[in-house]
Amino acid sequence: MISLKSGLAKLFAKRIYRKVQKWANNPIETQEKVFQGLIADAKNTAFGEDHDFKNIHNHADFVKQVPIRDYEALKDYVERVVAGEENVLWQGIPLYFAKTSGTTSGSKYIPITKESMPSHVEAARNAILLYIHETGKSQFVNGKMIFLQGSPILTEQNGIQLGRLSGIVAHYVPKYLQKNRLPSWETNCIEDWETKVDAIVEETLPEDMTVISGIPSWVQMYFEKLQEKTDKKIGDIFKNFNLFIFGGVNYEPYRAKFENLIGRKVDSIELYPASEGFFAYQDKQGEKGMLLQLNSGIFYEFVKADEFFNESPKRLTLKDVEVGVNYVIIISTNAGLWAYNIGDTVIFTSLKPYRVIVSGRIKHFISAFGEHVIGKEVEQAMKEAVLDTDIMVSEFTVAPKINPEEGLPYHEWFIEFENEPKDLSKLAKRLDESLQRQNTYYFDLIQGKVLKPLQITQVKKDGFHEYMKSVGKLGGQNKIPRLSNDRKIVDKLLYVN
Repeated sequence: MISLKSGLAKLFAKRIYRKVQKWANNPIETQEKVFQGLIADAKNTAFGEDHDFKNIHNHADFVKQVPIRDYEALKDYVERVVAGEENVLWQGIPLYFAKTSGTTSGSKYIPITKESMPSHVEAARNAILLYIHETGKSQFVNGKMIFLQGSPILTEQNGIQLGRLSGIVAHYVPKYLQKNRLPSWETNCIEDWETKVDAIVEETLPEDMTVISGIPSWVQMYFEKLQEKTDKKIGDIFKNFNLFIFGGVNYEPYRAKFENLIGRKVDSIELYPASEGFFAYQDKQGEKGMLLQLNSGIFYEFVKADEFFNESPKRLTLKDVEVGVNYVIIISTNAGLWAYNIGDTVIFTSLKPYRVIVSGRIKHFISAFGEHVIGKEVEQAMKEAVLDTDIMVSEFTVAPKINPEEGLPYHEWFIEFENEPKDLSKLAKRLDESLQRQNTYYFDLIQGKVLKPLQITQVKKDGFHEYMKSVGKLGGQNKIPRLSNDRKIVDKLLYVN
């Protein structure tokens, strides 16, 4: 028998599906409307006046007037907003700053305005509702749901509240979900991640958990602690758990480990949230890629990744993109970010509707020898290499070994195994062959004997966990980069290993 709550969820899902289809089926017009609205709303701000927004009528004008910037280049404007100045990047002052730790900038303060805040909440909600509409599964709304996230405790600076994005969003959980939601407010406020996960284990063990959400690496830690405590599979502890919602990293490298921990397959929904905006979510279970959010106050531009560091790379709008090309994603938003490089690269998997996968970070690549290896390629190589084996990988990252003590340079793969393979050299061979198939530059360098095939360095159990703890990035939205063009991460990893 369908409960009232479950039945209402299906009706709501049908309504939202129709609403989403309306803009998804009119993508170019939707984006043009967003663009014109952003320019009109910000023309009297300091940024709008500095960049002559009054005379921007189309994308070509925008490209001439507004250069691509990263956080460092926008920092002077942001600091004026942090100091309490109004009408700098957007009308008035922001509701919040999502405080993040930048790799080059120290702390970053990403503005969230009253206009941008709703999209952070609605996109996650809509992802679940579209899942209900597609599958007809809605009984999970009657059970308990857990969202592993940062502390909701906020501080204030010049009338603007500061916190982690996930902590800010915690203040916007709809009333109809409040009774179903875990962990408790008190547990969510625990800052130390390990203490927090222990408390979450105690709170959730007696509950009927139906939905679990979070970054895969941190949900894995939660699952392992549950298993240690009960000596049971997660699917036996939570018999009605059938939906995993994740974002932040590719799930594929974790899938086999998760299915082993759970003891069965469960449905999953991928999200693409960031402090700068909620960009996409998985709208179909059988489709590769996430539906790009075109009606959420975000105007998108794209630059081919292999042209990005040219002097004047071509900035494309949605109508010019192609399937299968690696693009740097550039955003302008109703939070006051303009032609802003968030650092991510995406690949379109579909143009009707526009769906993307996150392929990596423009700064996270290996091209020490001109090979241009990206995150998507190393993850695909790992997926192929462990296919039809009993090898389970907990975590991995890749770095170049430029000056080995002897022989040719190579890529060094640092892998933490759940159950280590009998033959590391066989796994290394499969990884290398996959990478050569995917990347012609890498293939040429191996065949031309500029590089020798990759080598694996085994990381001890919990080595990545200890590394993250040692650099103060344990828990929350923090994650290990899949690859780097230097050895800063792996040198520290070797130290804790």
